[in-house]
Amino acid sequence: MNKFIGTGVAIITPFKEDFTVDVEGLKNLVKDQIKNEIEYIVVLGTTGESATLSDSEKELVKKTIIEANDGELPLVLGIGGNNTAALVNEFQNTDLDAFDAILSVSPYYNKPSQEGIYQHYKALAAVSSKPIIIYNVPGRTASNILPETIKRLATDFTNIIGVKEAAGDIVQAMKIISIVPKGFLVISGDDMITLPMVLAGGHGVISVIGQGLPKEFSQMVRLGLDGKVKEAYKLHYKIAPSIDLIFAEGNPAGIKSLLEAKNACKPVVRLPLVKVSDKLKQELQTFVDRY
Repeated sequence: MNKFIGTGVAIITPFKEDFTVDVEGLKNLVKDQIKNEIEYIVVLGTTGESATLSDSEKELVKKTIIEANDGELPLVLGIGGNNTAALVNEFQNTDLDAFDAILSVSPYYNKPSQEGIYQHYKALAAVSSKPIIIYNVPGRTASNILPETIKRLATDFTNIIGVKEAAGDIVQAMKIISIVPKGFLVISGDDMITLPMVLAGGHGVISVIGQGLPKEFSQMVRLGLDGKVKEAYKLHYKIAPSIDLIFAEGNPAGIKSLLEAKNACKPVVRLPLVKVSDKLKQELQTFVDRY
């Protein structure tokens, strides 16, 4: 699974002012990621505002990214939910030919036990035609996948190949790294602690800021993977202020505002999300100008 070592980008869905999908903006963003040498693209994740896209819009986003990518980078498709039976059906009936793996978030709102989380992923593993990356983000799901549960899933199912670990807890991340089988991918889901996780033995990141600063952020990750600590931290501290800024008023409003400052897309998000404040917009513009 070397194709998922390094920097993956959780790509946004750009919208026009009328809230329709900005197809040309999405194509240009994909091409920019390729040009700036990220390792893979994650399609229809939380950052892509998948929760507010219709089924036809999701198909449009997938088609646009597949065509713009033209086989250059591996693609990971986000398919998650809190109804296991419905998700099994979606896994079985989605055309996955263009995708290399599935990123599937732990069930949200229901707050399952650790055994419930295990059984959920067991059901998905039984029907999936593609490798699965678990997504642990307790800040959104209200339940944390414990390291022991991740180890159990990693050990029991060969097609569960990794975890996007976004609890924001470096101690938990280190424990996962220390107990999972060799070759199981531990991927940061938190931009700010990506480098410490990589230096502790992690395999990279699925990033938000990566699409705004793809060349520098992916280079930081590669330096970390190569053990070049001083060079990696030099880039980390250069990039770090932008990470605080893009998450200050929520994701993806922040990264869309940064991309607007780079003339890459409009800052439009769909309700219940709203654009960032004028103050934050100016701070992001100032960061980009100085950067």
